[in-house]
Amino acid sequence: MKKIAIIGRPNVGKSSLFNRLVKKRDAITSDIAGTTRDVKRRSVMIMNKEALLLDTGGLDQGCELFDKIKEKSLEAAKKADIILYMVDGKSIPDENDKKLFYELQTLGKDVALVVNKIDNDKLKENLWDFYEFGCDAIFGISVAHNRSVVPLLEWVYDKIPDSDIVKEESEEDDVNLVDEDESAFEFEEHNEEEEDDGFFYTDEEEEEDFEDDSIFAQNDRIKEFDENDVNHIKISIIGRTNVGKSSLLNALLGEERSVVSSVAGTTIDPIDESIEYKGKQLTFVDTAGLRRRGKILGIEKFALMRTKEMLENSNMALVVLDASEPFLDLDEKIAGLVDSNRLACIIVLNKWDIASRDDYDKIIREVRDRFKFLAYAPIITLSAKSHKRVDKLHDMILEINDNYSQRIKTSELNEVLEKAMRKHHLPSMHGQIIKIYYATQYETRPPKIAIVMNKPRGLHFTYRRYLTNKLREAFNFSGTPVLFKAKKRGEK
Repeated sequence: MKKIAIIGRPNVGKSSLFNRLVKKRDAITSDIAGTTRDVKRRSVMIMNKEALLLDTGGLDQGCELFDKIKEKSLEAAKKADIILYMVDGKSIPDENDKKLFYELQTLGKDVALVVNKIDNDKLKENLWDFYEFGCDAIFGISVAHNRSVVPLLEWVYDKIPDSDIVKEESEEDDVNLVDEDESAFEFEEHNEEEEDDGFFYTDEEEEEDFEDDSIFAQNDRIKEFDENDVNHIKISIIGRTNVGKSSLLNALLGEERSVVSSVAGTTIDPIDESIEYKGKQLTFVDTAGLRRRGKILGIEKFALMRTKEMLENSNMALVVLDASEPFLDLDEKIAGLVDSNRLACIIVLNKWDIASRDDYDKIIREVRDRFKFLAYAPIITLSAKSHKRVDKLHDMILEINDNYSQRIKTSELNEVLEKAMRKHHLPSMHGQIIKIYYATQYETRPPKIAIVMNKPRGLHFTYRRYLTNKLREAFNFSGTPVLFKAKKRGEK
């Protein structure tokens, strides 16, 4: 696909134009200079042609952070095929803008000068001042009011080859898809009937109606995933500020994709990037570093919201901890987001090259003690800065994805369950006998197991934990939560 880069100084409306073209509020926008820091990439349709749109940080300088943002933005411009250089139409032409624009023209790309914030006819007069740039392709627009954007899109459209036209699917293809879905549904129902033969109890006693409102009901909150998407693993990198999340993303990708600086909170907008590894597509998302609620200011509030959105759409999380510093209560709260979203997880102890290695056992014990709710998550020590042991993380991700996506046969599941019940019987509830008839796995990513019983409220959370431990002993569930859903016979 052709690459279209939106370039310009801070606060000229680059991210607003990006959102307009992708037709959703994807990039965070604000009046604060430096809101966009990393290059954000999204596939976009220009009429019926597909292209890759790049939103870049402002071309400014003066400190370590802004110098690196400028460097990343210019790199994106060099890799692009079409450059949209944006300026603020409410101000007079700036000499730095001219210098940067001429520099971009020397790259031999298709370059357009986009004068933004021409919000009314009176401001149109300002457009004449920008003809001194000597550019043939100049467009006066207002992204905020959606004025005169069409001529710009038509110019971009002409620069994209006809080979990138996306053809619409035919009606015949739609019919075939419907037929496949229906047959799959029938096959699924047939399997469910076969699995009903695995009862532990065969008595047909009448059952009372109980609602599943017990103490463990929160563990029944589940997320739905497309089972055909097993080869695509979406991995969020989370942690507090300055623990090395962006450095880890760069190390995993093998390139300097994300801006890294000593400034706390460098990453604002979540940045995602995909690689192919051993036949799987790994999409890593570098999320904004999280702070204590009282220290979250301005655009960081939006960053927190985006981080939570990314976690909701992820399969796995890398919880990054700074091994060279004491762990904080904030680390636990951040890790709690993984538990609440029922994600597969790896705990990454970063900066191991400067940590006290003599205290390895002590540090591991502290992690296990603090993050008991992530007891299933394996721990890896590495250094994102020096790339030491980062290569081992790729294979670990694939292994845990297999665990996260596995489906256990009903017969094997019930065999483990039956042995567990023989060893420790179910406790009664108010003198009533609690019976488990059978268990079956009904979903993956994460593994979700339905326990069919006479009184779902009678499955105490301690017995649920006991069954979980027995399943983990029998099957490889390392790195993944295991969810139970207690239900009555015939209940969906």
